[in-house]
Amino acid sequence: MRGDVPSQESLEAVDLGPDNIFAQLGEPDADERHLKSTLVTRLRAAIADRKLTQVEAGEILGVPQSKVSELVSGAASGLSAERLINLLNKVGVSVSLAFSQEPGWRPGETFVHFDRDADTDVAGP
Repeated sequence: MRGDVPSQESLEAVDLGPDNIFAQLGEPDADERHLKSTLVTRLRAAIADRKLTQVEAGEILGVPQSKVSELVSGAASGLSAERLINLLNKVGVSVSLAFSQEPGWRPGETFVHFDRDADTDVAGP
C-alpha cells in the first residue's frame, strides 16, 4: 500500500468521496483499499499532530516501532480496517460510520471523509 497515501501537506481536510482511485484502476477490493488508505492517512496525521516519535506512538498504539514505521510510510499490510479504527481511537481520533439505504436497491457507494475537527452533528458516547 506504499504510495497510496496523500502527503502530509495535503492532510488539512481530505474528502475522498466516491472518487476511488482503486476502483478507477479496476482493483477488485477497491472499497476496502480506499477505506484503509484513508484510515492510515488519518493515523499518520494524528501521530504527526501529536509530535510523537515512532517509539512513543508504538507504546500508545500497543504495536512495535517497526509497525509504526510501516504505518508512517503509508503501509497497512496485515491490518484490517477494524484494527486501524482501533488504533485511531488509541491516539484520540473518533471514527463515525453513517449508513443510508439507496433507493430502488441500486448498489451503494463507499464514501470516506475526514477532517481535523470533530463532527458537531454526530453525538458521541
